[in-house]
Amino acid sequence: MGRRASRSIAMRLLYQFDIQKEDRKEQLETALSEYELADNDIGYIKTIVNGVFTSLERIDAEIASNMRGWKIERISKVDLAILRMSIYEIIYMEGIPVNVSINEAVKLAKIYSGDSSGAFVNGVLGKASNLRIMSGFENATDTGRTDKGEADRLIVGCDKGSSEKGRP
Repeated sequence: MGRRASRSIAMRLLYQFDIQKEDRKEQLETALSEYELADNDIGYIKTIVNGVFTSLERIDAEIASNMRGWKIERISKVDLAILRMSIYEIIYMEGIPVNVSINEAVKLAKIYSGDSSGAFVNGVLGKASNLRIMSGFENATDTGRTDKGEADRLIVGCDKGSSEKGRP
């Protein structure tokens, strides 16, 4: 399927879980059974979904600290799911370059929420882009990583250096 499609599924699941507070494990398994997914896609989706909820308090605090004049309660549920997913990637998934995580989040926001949401997500994540360095990943920088691997193949076709400005 691919990482972009897996991100889309993970984001939709995060949105769904925020709306439907029922058994997440059952919802996750049901949703995953609806797609033909490779093992690495399933692993990525489960890592994102479970990781976001395990670290929700820290992730939401990071989102809130990178918004000026906004409260987290005012963010649309779709934008919040996208931000949570990307902040989780930035902090905890050193194999994914920060710029890829941000660009993919902006694309998802534009698809599911609109152009102004893309700019908003870009602004929040741009301010949060130094989280990986602060989290202690030695090989991480705000533009990527120094090791080679699967993530190198995943960035093909991604925009680099988005020029959009986030709203306040």
